[in-house]
Amino acid sequence: MNISIFDVIGPVMVGPSSSHTAGAVKLARIAALISGKPFYRVTFALHGSFAKTGVGHGTDRALLAGAMGLDEDNEMIKNAYELAESRGLEYEFFEKDLGDVHENSCEMTFLHDDGSKSVIAGSSIGGGRILITGIDGVKTDISAEQPTLLIRQFDRKGVIHRITKALLDCGINIGVMRLTREERGNIATTVIETDDFLPPELAETIQAIENIISVRIIES
Repeated sequence: MNISIFDVIGPVMVGPSSSHTAGAVKLARIAALISGKPFYRVTFALHGSFAKTGVGHGTDRALLAGAMGLDEDNEMIKNAYELAESRGLEYEFFEKDLGDVHENSCEMTFLHDDGSKSVIAGSSIGGGRILITGIDGVKTDISAEQPTLLIRQFDRKGVIHRITKALLDCGINIGVMRLTREERGNIATTVIETDDFLPPELAETIQAIENIISVRIIES
C-alpha cells in the first residue's frame, strides 16, 4: 500500500476533520468556481455522514465558507454564517439521499444573479481531497488536484483537435483528458488535467473556437 506523508498529517486547515471540514471547504469552493457566475443563494443537499454528523464537525460552516471563496486554513470559517449575512447571501441546508455515492457527499445548487442556476455534486474523499462527480446532471470526475480545464461544447468534428492544439501552442502538456457527451451530436463536456499552469488568456483562446459553449479554468 502506498501512503504519502500527506495522508499521515493531512492538509493545513481550520477545524476538527479533514473530511468533514477541510474537504467540505474545498468542495464548495471548487463548486463555486465551476458555477462561474455571481450568485445570491446557495443550497446544500447533504448526504450520508455529511448529513448525520456534519454539524458536530462544522461541515455546514465549512461548506458555506467554501462557497464564499474561503480557503481551508482561513480563520473566518467559524464565522461563515455571520459573513454570509454581511454579504447578503441566502443559504439552506437539508438532508437528501444522493444514491450510491461516497458517504461525505453534497449536491450544491447556486442561484445566479442573472436568473440561471448551477447544480454541482461532489464528495470529500479523505485527507482534504475531493471529487466533483456531477455538473448540471452530467457525470464528471474532477479532483482539482492539478490545473484543470472544464469545457462545454457542441459535439462536432474537429473541436477536440482545436482544443488540444491551443494547449500545444501554449506549451502545456495534457495529463488526463475525459470527454462525456449527453448524446451524439448534442452537448459534450471535456475535462483536461494538465501538468502546467493555465494562463487566463488560454480560456479566451479556447472560448473563441467555433462550437465552444463555455470554458472554466479550475486551480485549487
